[in-house]
Amino acid sequence: MKIFTVIILFLIPFTVFAEKTLVLATSSDPGHLNPGITTGYNVHVFADSIYSGLIMLDKNLQPEPDLAESWSISDDAKNFTFNIRKNAKWHDGKPVTSEDVKYTFENVLFKYHSRTKSGLGKQVKAILTPDPNKVVFQLKSSYSPMITRLNVTEAPILPKHIFSPGNPNDHPANLKPVGSGPFVFKKYNKGESVELIKNKNFYLEGSPHFDRLVIRIIPDSVTQLLALESGDVDYIDRVPGSELKRLQNNSAITIARNTAGPGGGNCIVTITYNLDRDKTSNLEVRKAIAHAVDRDRMVKQVLFGLGRVATAPINKGISWAHVENALQEYDFNPQKAEGLLDQAGYQRKNDGVRMDLDIVHFPRFSKYIEAMKQDLAKVGIKLISRALDRSAAVSTIFGKRDFDLNLISYCNGADPDIGVKRMYVSSNIGNIPFSNGAAYRNLLIDSLFDEAGKTADTNMRAAKYKNIQNILADDLPYWWLVERQFLTAHNSKLKGFRSWSGNFALKAK
Repeated sequence: MKIFTVIILFLIPFTVFAEKTLVLATSSDPGHLNPGITTGYNVHVFADSIYSGLIMLDKNLQPEPDLAESWSISDDAKNFTFNIRKNAKWHDGKPVTSEDVKYTFENVLFKYHSRTKSGLGKQVKAILTPDPNKVVFQLKSSYSPMITRLNVTEAPILPKHIFSPGNPNDHPANLKPVGSGPFVFKKYNKGESVELIKNKNFYLEGSPHFDRLVIRIIPDSVTQLLALESGDVDYIDRVPGSELKRLQNNSAITIARNTAGPGGGNCIVTITYNLDRDKTSNLEVRKAIAHAVDRDRMVKQVLFGLGRVATAPINKGISWAHVENALQEYDFNPQKAEGLLDQAGYQRKNDGVRMDLDIVHFPRFSKYIEAMKQDLAKVGIKLISRALDRSAAVSTIFGKRDFDLNLISYCNGADPDIGVKRMYVSSNIGNIPFSNGAAYRNLLIDSLFDEAGKTADTNMRAAKYKNIQNILADDLPYWWLVERQFLTAHNSKLKGFRSWSGNFALKAK
């Protein structure tokens, strides 16, 4: 009996608890880890687990507490007061305060985050900090989408004590972030992975469950799926539609369908016309391209049914603001496209080509480009693909404006003021990622968006957005191709993923 007791006591110090690690696969390197200066999915899929917003959104895109444990709205809906959790701390141990919130909005989001800059920037009259745990947004007028646009994807809060000296676009903390979210930054191996560890002082009790979160960069989707099936990866953030049937027959893997995720939701794959170029500033040319591209074929052959043809400039997911068939005049009609190009003065040459147009895009959009090449070639347009990595593409499109066309998935968000407005208002033209890349200018459009954001009545807002979509359908600064669904896949032994959200692993276990 004594010997048995001694053995037990001897063994206790050597008891080891296994570390719980979650491995995610994504396709693109982030380049940096500052979600405040971009709406890019490739950054948010990493950084939204490091940072936090004042609120988070549930599966129905309704707000629930995050950094702010509660909030109140004045009777006139012009003052929004948020009470910051007293136990919320930055990963370096300093408390999160109202000054951090004020600094982030005034110095980062209102300057560099295209959706928050265009939608909320002009609405805010002042941001007050009456005490360290209370921040008050004073608005110029009532603003319906206010609460829903304050999650980590639309408004990540950054630490003032880290970022205030320097430019947030090239700050050292962009590569070694200090956040307040569920996971703490540990290591970034460019082109390979980002490694995060559990925030043991996280303000939401019981979260996160995993000790480590490793996000691996695997560009090839087939390689990602093989890693998931072999158990080397636990979660894939984007599954090609072509693989859906195969995965549905595998009980070891669970599939989730979403219209939102890190970087935004209700997304439309969209052609941007450069309105500063001679060819694409011609409305007849823009209309010809719209008639020449077979969007139904894209849904079948590129999306494998995981989406639908866009019928308006606002995604159908925002049903109250969407105008069904706003684009109905632009049916797939190559013959009509040929006639429009003739009218525009672009005749076929001896080789059958009327014009060359280049298109800048991310490599993952190559299947869309191939389909468009085939369609446009039939009407005499030679499409030249310029596949660039994300940082180079963003610089080329929004900085240098060196393109005829580009292809981007623009996410509309939960409200048109969040993700639609930024594409069209003239104040959002410039070197701001995922903003008004067309350089479209229409004072009436500017005014209508401004009025819609200030209007509380949903029916009145819907009427303004209907007017906006009808004008856009006439002016055609963009061509809206398809609305996408997102597929995520994970090991069936795991559960609790918030696959519609930036902080997808918050409650996973």
